[in-house]
Amino acid sequence: MTDVAVIVPAYNEEKSIEEVIKRLKGSIKAKIIVIDDASTYKTSKIAKKNGASVIRHKKNKGKGEALVTGFKEILTNYPKIEYVIIIDADSQYDPEDSPKIVKTLREGNDYVVGARYWKRDVPFRHRFANFLWRKAFNYLFKTNLLDSNCGYIGMNKKAMKIISKGSYGGYIIENVMLSKAVENNLKIKQVPVKVHYPEKRGGITGARFFLGNFIFIIEEGFKYKFGIELKIYQKIVNTRFIFSKGG
Repeated sequence: MTDVAVIVPAYNEEKSIEEVIKRLKGSIKAKIIVIDDASTYKTSKIAKKNGASVIRHKKNKGKGEALVTGFKEILTNYPKIEYVIIIDADSQYDPEDSPKIVKTLREGNDYVVGARYWKRDVPFRHRFANFLWRKAFNYLFKTNLLDSNCGYIGMNKKAMKIISKGSYGGYIIENVMLSKAVENNLKIKQVPVKVHYPEKRGGITGARFFLGNFIFIIEEGFKYKFGIELKIYQKIVNTRFIFSKGG
């Protein structure tokens, strides 16, 4: 019995979910759990066919809720699982990098975050956004991270129990979890990972993604560093529009 589980949040990823599962199975011995966030197509069927366990939401709730569902499933039904990896279902990250995330966790770290190769793998528009996020996060949370918004994440059971309580958000979930790791004094480590950007993200979705993350970092960071609650989103934007959508 393995002590590692992989949570794969998925929404309409029938084109890539099979490849992700097969590559995970070829890279690491782990329980693979796909959280289908109310896909309208064949995501669940393909995942089951390829040997993954599947939990399906009846309504689309966003990536944050999908991850919380995965955490609860593991904590309730898999007591021997000690380490968890989170990887997206769209083939953006290489499953072959998962063993070094687990290795870093086994070395005594609580929370492991991927660090992307910025100049080689990441388009300029993403580098610029992440530069602003990273600088703000490092200043406000007193960290020295190379990448503060990577979705390739590992954590031990201790961290999972902490992170699973109160996590939320679609587009901002990575920063929500990372801030909780810092605030709870978890031992954080980064490892280099490969990333692929096959499609452009722009327009309202790209703007919402950038703004949602930046506002969250500023608000949560000011509360952490200065003890000040800014409540920017309540004054400027519709919080449901910015924070709740996005699977």
